[in-house]
Amino acid sequence: MTTPSKSLFKVSLVTVSVAAASSAFSAGFALNDHSATASGKALAGVAASNEDISASFWNPALFVNAKETTVYVSGAYVMPSMDVTVNSASDATPTVPAFGLTGPVDITSDGATQDSVDDTLVPSLYFAKPLSDKTVAGIALNVPFGLSGDYGQEWAGRFHATETGIQDIALSFALAHRVSDKLSAGASVQLHSAEVVLESAVGRSGSEGIGRIEADATGFGFSLGVMFEPVKGTRLGAGYRSEVEFDFEGDVKYTDVAGVNGGLSALGAGYQLVNADVTDSITFPSVLTLSVEHDLSNKVTLGLTAIRTGWGSMDGINIDFDSDQPNSKLTFGFEDQWMYSAGLTYAYSDKLTLRTGVAMDNSPVTDEYRSARTPDGDRKWISIGGTYDFNDMTSATFAFTHVMIDDVSVDRDFTASGEEDAGRGTLDADYKSSANVISVAMNMAF
Repeated sequence: MTTPSKSLFKVSLVTVSVAAASSAFSAGFALNDHSATASGKALAGVAASNEDISASFWNPALFVNAKETTVYVSGAYVMPSMDVTVNSASDATPTVPAFGLTGPVDITSDGATQDSVDDTLVPSLYFAKPLSDKTVAGIALNVPFGLSGDYGQEWAGRFHATETGIQDIALSFALAHRVSDKLSAGASVQLHSAEVVLESAVGRSGSEGIGRIEADATGFGFSLGVMFEPVKGTRLGAGYRSEVEFDFEGDVKYTDVAGVNGGLSALGAGYQLVNADVTDSITFPSVLTLSVEHDLSNKVTLGLTAIRTGWGSMDGINIDFDSDQPNSKLTFGFEDQWMYSAGLTYAYSDKLTLRTGVAMDNSPVTDEYRSARTPDGDRKWISIGGTYDFNDMTSATFAFTHVMIDDVSVDRDFTASGEEDAGRGTLDADYKSSANVISVAMNMAF
């Protein structure tokens, strides 16, 4: 049987869930805008592209696209919108008459919370240096996963989440080799540095404070890729990015809460909210990209891509507090998912290339486990873009993507979900989301 003190403790749960929020751009919390070139065609054909070195994020073999020392700098400005309508919410105050606690308290709400996700800049940098006519060394800096979102500390679902911040920066070192006129292969090793900020309200409605976790970790990964051109004008590509294991270390701190590090807490006698160190191990998913490009004519190229993200590796978390506080658990219930895209590239003139594409990006989140930190839905992309060649050495690229996200609902009830929500109370909310993304890039050869 769960003791009152253990049930009460759950309210202090501020989960170090690196996957506990969704990016309004890509399904889950993946960021897929690492190339303005690829974004203009919704990633269609990206693992088989012969356009520039930015496609090496999905397939390291494509560093062979560099014939000279080359720098590609790309930036994507993600402008998400997420409107949340709270239908009902309550805190998790238990019924303990001895302490004057009479059960959950309904939390009033003005109905809608707007702009609960922040605009975000996603940078990418690629550098390629040919070592010979057939071998190219490459370096890349990317942000594979990330999110910035803030509901604020006044919304009705604040016991489930207030702020979420995630950032994973990857530095890659690659080698690509042209095995023959038809086959190229490549590989990279990656150093990842990840940070996470998770915040939520703690206590009970009307007598509450804020709990905040900040944690960081480093990890290592690798990628492999091949590109095969069986006949002139038809290219097949495959790239694989490995899982990355992180051992997060950080701390949880409480503010405006009575009883921190001693005394009676806001939840009653015999219970304390204690500032403490926290640890947890989380595995970021692998990514498999399969693409084909076919030159329909000397001006038009068709591209197709399928991307499988192994979200199933993130089945949940188990946070260990460096104190007498019991471990905290959260089930993600993520499922492996595919993204599919198709697009066209049109060489309008010797200097101007135009692109367009569409994509379907399936969410890994299931209805059963969707939460205020994972209000994720399936997405559809529509993209346009273009590249202008100033000369043989320098070009500029632009892309615009509109992302339509399915409306979803969050229905969290600790009487149904068990102790995972026993400290957060209930939340019934509807989400309407979308995003616009503007990408620009410069490609320079020396």
